[in-house]
Amino acid sequence: MSTQITILPMAKAVPEGAGKFSLPSPNQSFVLDTIATAVGEVARVGSTLTAKERRGHYLVRWNIGRDNFTVEPGLYALGEPDRTSHVLVTANYKMTFDLLRREMAGRSLWILVLDTRGINVWCAAGEGTFGTEELLDRIQASRLQEVVEHRKLIVPQLGATGVAAFEVKKHSGFSVQYGPVMLQDLPTYLDNGCRATAEMRLKNFPFRERLVLIPVDITLALKQGIPVMLLFFLVAGFAGNGTFLQAAIFHGLPPSLALLTGISAGAIVVPLLLPWIPGRAFSVKGGLCGLVLFVLLFVVSGGINMDYTFLEKSSWLLITLAVASWFGMAFTGASTFTSLNGVKKEMLLAMPVQFLALLSGFGLWVAGIL
Repeated sequence: MSTQITILPMAKAVPEGAGKFSLPSPNQSFVLDTIATAVGEVARVGSTLTAKERRGHYLVRWNIGRDNFTVEPGLYALGEPDRTSHVLVTANYKMTFDLLRREMAGRSLWILVLDTRGINVWCAAGEGTFGTEELLDRIQASRLQEVVEHRKLIVPQLGATGVAAFEVKKHSGFSVQYGPVMLQDLPTYLDNGCRATAEMRLKNFPFRERLVLIPVDITLALKQGIPVMLLFFLVAGFAGNGTFLQAAIFHGLPPSLALLTGISAGAIVVPLLLPWIPGRAFSVKGGLCGLVLFVLLFVVSGGINMDYTFLEKSSWLLITLAVASWFGMAFTGASTFTSLNGVKKEMLLAMPVQFLALLSGFGLWVAGIL
């Protein structure tokens, strides 16, 4: 009997070249050696992370080297797997891959890595890169049906939004089992015959998990914010009274501080205080945090009572609210508090308001210094 899989027509077109046989290179730094299989030598990895890999994890938390922190997609062996070993599906974001193999210490299994463009499972499922078509492509490209005798795949539950189990079964013959939400529950799940308890299906978002996401949010926010602040100083220097330097500092500093206040509210306060901030929409949460910080920093401290026009003072508030709302809303990509449809609906409503507020703030600021 032939073991070749036939990719049948799907709702979405299968990309040209999908399913072409390929295996990850064994020359990647984390690969120990190879293991012989029916389809050739498969790269074998271990569970122990090196100091260099742990350092890489720290750096990507600060968005350093994030775009290149990937592994080649395809099939990997952990330990000494055989034809009966489990097949775990994951993303090619190296931190995700590393944490999975570390958690599976002492076990022998196969890891099927999807090409998610270096994005973690949760975010990639929302964007569509951790999806049905890509999974079918990797099954075929790895000739997985020749490597294992069973037809079962264990997919992270956080990737369920991107993978249609019935489509995978229909087009490949492999059934999909959704593993637990939390990676640390995976060993128990496997030992329990791939049965999840009710607790394994629940996802909390504790303070520590929110805290570790802040550095990358801050670096991304500053990457967008610093050019805008430079623009404030430049426009203020040319449009304000006095010397260029005097005008740039006097008129450019307050809106720059307003922008930093908005970034702090949306990228720091929202993640830290997420469960306790009123409102369901993240854009609203961000706006509320921005308002509170603005009052504390510009009103209570007396900074807003300096010799500035009413238009300038009004512009600072609009800039703070727009920026805080934007970066608060951006945190939805890291949270399991929201659904993909809910995020799209919120963005559709919030983005025009945010843009209008920012544009109005900039316009009032320019009018105030002329």
